[in-house]
Amino acid sequence: MPEVIFTGPAGRIEGRYQPPRTRNAPVAIVLHPHSQFGGTMNNPLTYQLFYMFQRKGFGVLRFNFRGVGRSQGEFDHGLGELSDAAAALDWLQSFNPDSRACWIAGVSFGAWIGMQLLMRRPEIEGFISVAPPANLYDFSFLAPCPSSGLIVHGDADKVVPQKDVQALVDKLKTQKGITISHETIPDANHFFTDKGEELLGVCDSYLTDRLAAIEAELAGE
Repeated sequence: MPEVIFTGPAGRIEGRYQPPRTRNAPVAIVLHPHSQFGGTMNNPLTYQLFYMFQRKGFGVLRFNFRGVGRSQGEFDHGLGELSDAAAALDWLQSFNPDSRACWIAGVSFGAWIGMQLLMRRPEIEGFISVAPPANLYDFSFLAPCPSSGLIVHGDADKVVPQKDVQALVDKLKTQKGITISHETIPDANHFFTDKGEELLGVCDSYLTDRLAAIEAELAGE
């Protein structure tokens, strides 16, 4: 798993990159939780999502937002972090020009950033949002949400109440042309303590099913 350094809007960005198995394999980026509360690209959930995509043959990148680890710059309340994510996707795509698809996954604050990037990059065909902080940040920009995806939440999350995530899901589900899958992990807190395997099982099953459906659709063309 090579360490990579690439240039972002605030300077150097530190990441970890796993090349794809084939030239036209899909690519994905994984975004970590809030850096002001200890979030880094080595967050356990970020790390596990990274390897989930790797096992599926993706070219996958995780990286530290500005001001974290060896990434330069300072925390920018989401604006700069969104620019970092866009630069990361640009870098990933530059190394995988033949990739047939792009996905994004994010944990907590990273889920918020990922959903914003989704709105700006039409090539993103799928997303996984883990514990999106629907009570702390404005998600009204998802009007409409351009891609189908999965939202996962814990029913014992004291940081983001279940009702707020459910309200976001209900809003997105009214939109035509996309499918929002929603899974709730029983007894899981915001960080999915002791529930990581259950979370990854849900995400892995979702990704497997989506990839199979996409392959079937392509085969039928």
